[in-house]
Amino acid sequence: MAKGRSAKRQRNKVKPRPLSAKLQARYEKRRIAIEAVREGATVESVARMLKVSMRTVFRWLARYRIGGHHALREGGRSGRPRKVDAEVLSWLYQAITKHDPRQYDFPFNLWTLGLVRILLKRKFGIELSKSGVSRLLGHLGLSPQRPIYKSYKQNPKEMKKYLEETFPGLLEQARRMRAALYFVDEAAVRSDAHRGTTWGKIGQTPRVEDSGDRFSLKMISAVSPRGDMKFQCFTGRMNGARFVAFLKKLRADAGRPIIVIADNASFHGSGPVRRYVEESQGQVAVEHLPAYSPHLNPDEQVWNHAKARLGKRFVATKNEFTTALLSIMRSIQRSTELLLSFFQLPDTKYAAHAGY
Repeated sequence: MAKGRSAKRQRNKVKPRPLSAKLQARYEKRRIAIEAVREGATVESVARMLKVSMRTVFRWLARYRIGGHHALREGGRSGRPRKVDAEVLSWLYQAITKHDPRQYDFPFNLWTLGLVRILLKRKFGIELSKSGVSRLLGHLGLSPQRPIYKSYKQNPKEMKKYLEETFPGLLEQARRMRAALYFVDEAAVRSDAHRGTTWGKIGQTPRVEDSGDRFSLKMISAVSPRGDMKFQCFTGRMNGARFVAFLKKLRADAGRPIIVIADNASFHGSGPVRRYVEESQGQVAVEHLPAYSPHLNPDEQVWNHAKARLGKRFVATKNEFTTALLSIMRSIQRSTELLLSFFQLPDTKYAAHAGY
């Protein structure tokens, strides 16, 4: 009997009415817009591509959030009242992509699910769970990202001068001298610099016990826009004499003049370095990046990549740590494709064609 009732309900179930060619085209346009935003395209670019207003795209997003693709059809929208309409979506999208949480009287500068949840409650009286906020942001084409931190001490004028005058001048000098161009950086890689993640109970941040028996390896590396990399370990503090020793080895390995670009650490411009550059009679030049601008140095990515890979390995002793790190560095050194990718980031692409 139950099967009979079930079959009857299935027969009586209302099927979607076939759309006319015109209505189907409208539906497809809306569906394309939704999929593009969900895959990461900005609302602005989607609106521009489809020649509609951003407000229209947000309206479609609001419909989709409530009733899925069915709600995008003409006359097929859900009758359930909407908690988050197009106006709210538009306002929230602008708030997250254009503003800082501190501009809304929050003490933090990162957008978190909890923060967005509070903001919606405060601004519109809308209460959503964290999972609901997560889905909402996903519908807007937003995702959790590891932020890039920018120093407030950066001088925009110095950066502009470096990118438009200093570096093009160095590039011309390198071509004239047939010199190799290198970006140089130093790092101390520590055994307790955890870059990976660890499993734990939901809602409870795992605590990693630290015995205090940490160890580190100090290294200096240089990368060129041609996909070449040199590195060296050192003990003690980096100083002018050690930096000169690295420059001498770099010059010998290159077999031609070198131009080195480094940050503004004091030893990069110390007396021993200046004397060595003068004595090289034009075979070695050392230039500096703008202050507080490590993002302009492609060599920074060597350490980011090495530390990320090291964080996924288990090392129990200093010897294991050293062996693992040196293995990773040699692996990076052998991968020309990876090294070239360090020059393809938004902030380092300016140097991508300096390999001539």
